[in-house]
Amino acid sequence: MTTADLIRILLVLDIIGMGLLSLFYLRRRVMGWSEYLAWGVFAALIPIFGPFLVIALRPGQARGK
Repeated sequence: MTTADLIRILLVLDIIGMGLLSLFYLRRRVMGWSEYLAWGVFAALIPIFGPFLVIALRPGQARGK
């Protein structure tokens, strides 16, 4: 395995991790199914900045504890 292959694998793992982080964040927000779908697709289609934007824009209402 070359260094380039290792960097590619780490990049893919990072992108997957950020996507999961944004999806777990969306679980804590109160929104309709269409809004969940739209924000989830947004996070998936823009793999690097999408998860950061989903968390930064704070869609929906915070879920009560």
